[in-house]
Amino acid sequence: MKELSQDEWQKKAKSDDKAVLLDVRTEEEVDEGYIPNSKNIDIYKGQEFVDEVDKLDRDKHYYIYCRSGKRSSQACTLLDQMGFAETYNLAGGFSEWEGEKETN
Repeated sequence: MKELSQDEWQKKAKSDDKAVLLDVRTEEEVDEGYIPNSKNIDIYKGQEFVDEVDKLDRDKHYYIYCRSGKRSSQACTLLDQMGFAETYNLAGGFSEWEGEKETN
């Protein structure tokens, strides 16, 4: 796992053809807004989260975020342990995100 600033995370994800944006927040948090083109898998769902992550392509590069950066850091560690190639944590999380946002 690499902890990246908002600027680094955004630039790296945009230039990475293997990038997958992964939002590990709850559905309620996602309803308040999210980064475009991100996939949501709620880390609070425990085994269900692990099962969903297990279906993902391990060769892709995962740019992971949550509200503050704590849950996404845990998710990065978990994906690393599961054999994923590269994981990047968004420092400060969505609460400090100044890039593009969408709402449902």
